[in-house]
Amino acid sequence: MTSQPAATLRARYVEQAASDLEENRRRQQELTQRMEVLKQEEALLTDILSLAERYEGFADTSHLPEQAQEEPVVAKAERAADRTASRRSTSTRTAPAGNQAKADAKGKSRQPLLGDLLAGLLSKHDEPRLAKDLRDELMETHPDRNPTPQVVRNTLESLVAKGRIRRHKQQRSVMYTLVK
Repeated sequence: MTSQPAATLRARYVEQAASDLEENRRRQQELTQRMEVLKQEEALLTDILSLAERYEGFADTSHLPEQAQEEPVVAKAERAADRTASRRSTSTRTAPAGNQAKADAKGKSRQPLLGDLLAGLLSKHDEPRLAKDLRDELMETHPDRNPTPQVVRNTLESLVAKGRIRRHKQQRSVMYTLVK
């Protein structure tokens, strides 16, 4: 009599183990698909970042030869866009996110760079300006832009490194002026 309940219990354990194994395989497959989507999104974002870095170097094109200013950069951007488009087409789940990222990148490229805006604000003043004052003035003149104080300081330090502005230290305060 005890062998009958033991067999029933064993059958339930086998059934439960098979069910758990099937659920585990299903979840593994979902996670594998999600990993593929994330890898594609990472590749897209990497391409966008590399394009943004390339274009940042071309912010001041006055020292470049006339033909070299536009053609190679545009051709490289088109090739990169073609690569990202072919990657997006491999998965229908990433197409909306990919298109949104591309639209966001286009929208941001139409706005002037933060460094250019800050340099423009500095050009209006003869005396050194604090980063906080520049940020406040930027937010007044461009209400659509809301960079954090740290982003403004980092951008100003980047302009210092490029030689476009000068840093002045007065005790614990750091002030900036445009190089003329």
